[in-house]
Amino acid sequence: MENFEFYSPTCFVFGKDTENQAGKYVKRFNGSKVLIHYGGGSAVRSGLLDRIKKSLDGEGISYVELGGVKPNPRSGLVYEGIDICKKQRVDFVLAVGGGSVIDSAKAIAAGALYDGDFWDYYQGKWIEEALSVGTVLTIAAAGSEGSGDSVVTKEEGMFKRDAHGDVIRPKFSILNPALTQTLPPYQTAAGITDIMAHLYERYLTNTEEVEVTDRLIEGLLLTMIHEGPRVIADPDNYQARANIMWAGTMAHNNSVGVGRSQDWNSHTIEHELSALYDCAHGAGLAVTMPAVFTYQLSHNVMRFAQIAVRVWGCQMDFANPEATAKAGIEAFRNFLISIGMPKNFEELGAKEEDIPKLVDILCHGDGRKGSISGFITLNEDDCTKIYKMMI
Repeated sequence: MENFEFYSPTCFVFGKDTENQAGKYVKRFNGSKVLIHYGGGSAVRSGLLDRIKKSLDGEGISYVELGGVKPNPRSGLVYEGIDICKKQRVDFVLAVGGGSVIDSAKAIAAGALYDGDFWDYYQGKWIEEALSVGTVLTIAAAGSEGSGDSVVTKEEGMFKRDAHGDVIRPKFSILNPALTQTLPPYQTAAGITDIMAHLYERYLTNTEEVEVTDRLIEGLLLTMIHEGPRVIADPDNYQARANIMWAGTMAHNNSVGVGRSQDWNSHTIEHELSALYDCAHGAGLAVTMPAVFTYQLSHNVMRFAQIAVRVWGCQMDFANPEATAKAGIEAFRNFLISIGMPKNFEELGAKEEDIPKLVDILCHGDGRKGSISGFITLNEDDCTKIYKMMI
């Protein structure tokens, strides 16, 4: 295990009707002028936005609003939010929605206190100063409610990139599993896939002797395997929703990733798919991960074999551990298909003729130097082969 520093200061407020306490927690963390940031009409139609406003009103906290966040959040709305925060002297950004809304809120919070272009942060500059952020989570998926990460798409060039900084970890996150009960099955399944991806990307490590976090990751994956089919079969199953929501937070606040190198090649490769085709991130990962894992298999067969045995119940073939490893990847792929995720380019809406464009943006776009790195380093040829494996 490697040396590490773990910092996760977010106050999590979990359970039914907790969104009615939003004002209380904004006040607790010294917010006095709030930007309420949200996505489409569901927050309005459901009455959630009204409940949050009532809570803020009850605490005497003023607010302005900015809706319109799309899946795979765009830079244009971020610039708009930054401008509002500066002109209105906002000191707190409250995200009401899923990962896309939270990521957009974090970008706004960082850009509001920065004299340069906020996109500098998405080109590698560490975020050291930002407005306070709080969240009311409506989708269990991205884990952004507990992380110091944000992913945004730059509309000029459609570059989907990430930024990092402990200061953008939410001050509080309100997690009411009941708010996810109205999600369509496809969106629920995409969220489950994203959560499992966050766990797999940490499991694929080049660090030895990390048994504690290995076992934590395995336990969370087993939870998803148990709860995923239950919630697809019964969308109103509150307890299944609750376990999935908390698993999503645990999967990405890095408590299961400390002291170990991590992969993230699957996420990086998928980002180009959701940027180009505007597909659900989780759906893109469902197609991407089996291909990436199969391509990386030979780098450490026993790591893949271990998760196949411990999580997917495969029998270890000591004479041929590669067969065990492949069986685990296939079991994972079949699980994702069983909950309604796509299995190839065609079902995702991707096109084989776009592969050169995908690879060029992936490896060279927005300042990249011809490769991406994770569990292994992948060059243009590697990435081309992986995309072709998805066909």
